[in-house]
Amino acid sequence: MTPEKKNQRRLRNLALLSLLLLAVGGTFAFQAFNQRAINDRLNEVEINVGGRVHDYYNRETENKDVFVENYGERPIMARIRLSEFLETRQRDEANFTPLVAGTSRDDVENWTTWIPSANDITDRENTNDSNAFDQYANLIFGWERSGQDAPWYMPTFNHDNLDQRTAAAGHARDWIEGNGATDAVTDGATHPGDGTDAYWSAGGSFDNSGPVWPGEEVTNQTAQNLQQDRAPMTMNQWSTLPNEDKIGNFWVVDPNTGWAYWANRLDREQATSYLLDAAEMTAAIEDKVFNGFYYYGIHVESGLVSPDQHEEFLNDGEQHHAELEDFLRGIQNGVMYDDGQNPLPNEDSQPDAFDFSTMRPGRIFTMAGEQYRYLENMGSGNHMIIRNEAIRNVSWNDQEAELVSWYDALHADVRTMVQPVSDNFDTGAVRHGDLTWTGSTQAWLPSNLTDFPLVAADVTDVDTSGTPRAFALSLADVARLSGSGQAFPNPAGRIGANNSWWWLRTRAQAGHAWVILHRGHGQDLSGALNGGHTSQGANTGGGSRPALIINQSN
Repeated sequence: MTPEKKNQRRLRNLALLSLLLLAVGGTFAFQAFNQRAINDRLNEVEINVGGRVHDYYNRETENKDVFVENYGERPIMARIRLSEFLETRQRDEANFTPLVAGTSRDDVENWTTWIPSANDITDRENTNDSNAFDQYANLIFGWERSGQDAPWYMPTFNHDNLDQRTAAAGHARDWIEGNGATDAVTDGATHPGDGTDAYWSAGGSFDNSGPVWPGEEVTNQTAQNLQQDRAPMTMNQWSTLPNEDKIGNFWVVDPNTGWAYWANRLDREQATSYLLDAAEMTAAIEDKVFNGFYYYGIHVESGLVSPDQHEEFLNDGEQHHAELEDFLRGIQNGVMYDDGQNPLPNEDSQPDAFDFSTMRPGRIFTMAGEQYRYLENMGSGNHMIIRNEAIRNVSWNDQEAELVSWYDALHADVRTMVQPVSDNFDTGAVRHGDLTWTGSTQAWLPSNLTDFPLVAADVTDVDTSGTPRAFALSLADVARLSGSGQAFPNPAGRIGANNSWWWLRTRAQAGHAWVILHRGHGQDLSGALNGGHTSQGANTGGGSRPALIINQSN
């Protein structure tokens, strides 16, 4: 939630309280509890595997950021569950009355599990009294800001995977550190920051000498959360996605249990996007306790395991969604579909382990230390592939030199498969404003590319008079590889891994070149073609994305 909206909400509450001559008093408490299942099985081989739940909360602004960080050396899988508690007391009453009968403030195990309706994450289900909270508390899920990159956070200093404390900042309270207190006063913070929205930013740091907070006495630099591929959704909604979209950087909630699962393996030094972005009390709470007090709390519960132990999420005695098992196996494998005997997307394998003729466009695979996206079967044993993530901080002017350097460093077995392409592409040039577009997304597919014959004709193919080498895709290449059933089926599919933008080889107006935009330009422009980037520009958001044509003859 934006600071402006939160401040408007806060000011409205303050104005109402003033009108009531401060007749309403209240405590508004959030707590971050112990991590219930942290993976420490790999300690025996001295590999650091672990994750930390981050909980940033500020009761004045109602900001509430909940996400998971992988500080270890191996991938993990993560899930989070929320439960709520509310009680009220009028000034003439001796005791608080819980909103849900049979629950109590001090017994967090009987708090009401947040359960969304099957097809709407913003609407609580009525099967377990969860919907009783609808009129009093609004939970804001996910993180999306028009025109903004993903938020920044301070990585945990605590790398002890036997320590179940969370990274709780601001008014958030770790359950262990706060000694289980539910009084809205006891301190239990374990992490720097005041819990307000966008407290951390690029280039920030914190010196934990002392230590000030639990963990190592080192200085950490801020890091960036992963940008969500799509907003959090229920498993019923997830079921309707195409198979190629079912694994990615977003949260999926099982409406049977309330567990929210990160729909991807969380790699080392990555942090998920936000499951929860804010928790706002509504005006109805002031009407209910017109002259009294209220207490509201959220219990954050987590489960973190290594991918090969994902069955622990199934064997917990709960009645899960019927598709959860397939979903978890898809996360472990990195893909929801089978394409023969090819290695799994995250399994690093040698070239002879693959049968490229069975791959579908857009399939991710890892070969000889590099991860690629399969683009197309070109016939005669030829296949076009592209590096999955852009090589960052490379300008268009320096792109050719970077392509040569990257190709020279490839494994010899990969280079022997590479086919020759033209030594000099005649790209032509077209300004962004001279193209018209089709599709529901901005700058998705150019509809008048044939008006610029040189640009339209610049399509990559095997050229026996050329040299085996890496190349950048052209504007025409991207256009023909975009669409349903293609390598880039949607805008999100065109973005490089880890939200990286990338250069094409096609020129725009003088001093500019074409790029594929990342999510930092806002949802409407994510994955869009853009001809407005200066050719000398370079930054850590993206750069060059090498492509190859390889041959695998039977």
